[in-house]
Amino acid sequence: MEGDLRFPAKLVALPGGGFLVADAGHHSLVELAADAETVVRRVGSGDRGLVDGAAGVARFAEPNGLCLLPPDVAATVGYDVVVADTVNHALRGVRLSDGSVRTLAGDGRQLFPGTPGSEGTLSSPWDVAWWQDRVWVAMAGIHQLWTFDPSSGAAEVTAGTTNEGIVDGPLREAWFAQTSGLAADGERLWLADSETSSVRVVADGAVRSLVGTGLFDFGFRDGPAEQALMQHPLGVTVLPDGSVAVCDTYNGAVRRVAGGEVTTLATGLAEPSGAVVDGDHLLVVESAAHRLTRVPLGAAARVDGFAHRTQRPPTELRGGEVEIVIDFTPPPGQKVDDRFGPPSQLLVSATPQALLASGEGRGTSLVRTVTIDPAVGDGVLHVAARAASCDAEGGEGAACHLHQQDWGVPVRVTDDGDARLVLPLSGRS
Repeated sequence: MEGDLRFPAKLVALPGGGFLVADAGHHSLVELAADAETVVRRVGSGDRGLVDGAAGVARFAEPNGLCLLPPDVAATVGYDVVVADTVNHALRGVRLSDGSVRTLAGDGRQLFPGTPGSEGTLSSPWDVAWWQDRVWVAMAGIHQLWTFDPSSGAAEVTAGTTNEGIVDGPLREAWFAQTSGLAADGERLWLADSETSSVRVVADGAVRSLVGTGLFDFGFRDGPAEQALMQHPLGVTVLPDGSVAVCDTYNGAVRRVAGGEVTTLATGLAEPSGAVVDGDHLLVVESAAHRLTRVPLGAAARVDGFAHRTQRPPTELRGGEVEIVIDFTPPPGQKVDDRFGPPSQLLVSATPQALLASGEGRGTSLVRTVTIDPAVGDGVLHVAARAASCDAEGGEGAACHLHQQDWGVPVRVTDDGDARLVLPLSGRS
């Protein structure tokens, strides 16, 4: 039976107690009681769409980030929570007193820089945080940070060039890589850049990287921050002692960055994507397990660790339609697990973004037809895939496994290039 949550993304603690969760798989928000289990109410009809109105009528499309406005600001503008409505490419406002929803920015279309008529459009906002009297927006789709002013309704670029990478320096010159998590801490704004597996901090008009080195370097290693490795982190949370917890999503772990060192608080989690402090615990969203889990703030876990660098030679592809195929075979004795919905997921993007004229985005099929624009020239295809398998015999106690991998595929567009790109997803246990 389907539970109350389906692929939840992030959450915030509510002033009166309880929590508000972005329930991405149900295209809605869920208010939970202080036990983090009991459903108080749902905001959104559960149907995908971009519709404003009362709590039971409004529609979202895979909402992710949430942030609370200061009480005085909320009283002035008439809503309390800003929602990063990711697949709608919009920011939404929710009034907690009655659950009503309004659109603050974005019109449902995705922003492509330089495209005529794109004014007023956003691009996959993934998280939001209140900092320096503005809502800061992780605009993951175009690798930038934006700000939104609730008083004026203005949304504008604040950092990033739209180039994907890890380049520090003044905000307007910095490169980001699908920033997916934000957390404010006094004079600093912490961020998780998922595609470079990095943790970075904004302060004094510049960005500085603490963890992470590049698009093709990831792993699971504790130690000095400049040597530590993560794998596709999606969330950051400031802890009471001033350190920062990181939802290290593809490592299934919660990491801690403090005093230039990285340690691990917990492992064995199912794609942690966001967290809030709840007393002496961290309440963690386990997205792939469709639940919230408490981790003691004083917890510690030892890891054996690994490091990996993906460095592929350029793949020659033709311009026009190209088929991307993820080749996945379950390990011996296992079968594809579809009891809880689609057993696979495929996410495709490109640098520069214009390299793909069509076909980018997320879907459940492991085969995707994309259109490569030959006029753009060479670039990199970013492909992330996952698939679930369980013991073939099934039954109580059956072991299940999630297989996942990211690829950065350098592409050279040629007239006689291939029209098919096959990427193997390991089914080894």
